[in-house]
Amino acid sequence: MLRNQKIVLTGANSGIGLEFLRIVSAEKSNTVLAADIRSDNLTGFGANVVPFICDISSQEGVDALFEKAAEVLGDITLFYANAGFAYFEVMRRPDWDRTRRIFETNVFSPLYSFQKYAAFLAGRPGRFAVSISAMGKMAMPGYALYSATKFALHGFYQAARLEMPANLRLTCLYPVATNTAFFKTANPGKYDKPFPMQSARLVAEKMAKGLEKGKKSVVPCKLFTLSSVLFAVLPFTRTLYWKREKAKLDRLLASEGVTGTGV
Repeated sequence: MLRNQKIVLTGANSGIGLEFLRIVSAEKSNTVLAADIRSDNLTGFGANVVPFICDISSQEGVDALFEKAAEVLGDITLFYANAGFAYFEVMRRPDWDRTRRIFETNVFSPLYSFQKYAAFLAGRPGRFAVSISAMGKMAMPGYALYSATKFALHGFYQAARLEMPANLRLTCLYPVATNTAFFKTANPGKYDKPFPMQSARLVAEKMAKGLEKGKKSVVPCKLFTLSSVLFAVLPFTRTLYWKREKAKLDRLLASEGVTGTGV
């Protein structure tokens, strides 16, 4: 159990973030600044949870979050950049703003937060945690933009780990599909979710335990770890898996009156 932590948590209002908040706030020695663009699920917690409505997709939003943290926490022993979203679609039209929005939230914000946190610590010990995704290691059909943002995070933090000061520690989370409103945001239509899938509670518990143990990375799904080895040794099995997942995308497109990808 994490104890005596001063935590900043983004994406705290739903999914993995909300479950993680429930876990760490149950230990009353922890204080959490729970940030999200909405706060309807951030009620009913104790005095050790401070809700903060904040859009972290902009520099101004992240700066405001750090200012609030300095005000209510004083120090930050754990900064958890968890906020992010996806699109489930086929990229068939140019849309600069749509691409920019997802990169601002999923990439620019956690990268800038990491830089801000390193400066904020000023040599004091601290840990930065970030939700990446299994799609940061293997892309999936229908999630081209989302996968691109997660590959960017994986690459950045892989290099940052080699460059960061000795006082700073880093933990990266690589969940598979998680049973949350994430997929409703990705596409409001009805479609089959990726396999495998885990509960947000399980993922949050694994992350909390990983942070307690000081792990560099947390992969909640053992099947993903095993399949990664299988796909490397027998590449055709990955092709078969991709075809299975692509069929889900094609069924969604057919329901929308759009022809399949033909891939």
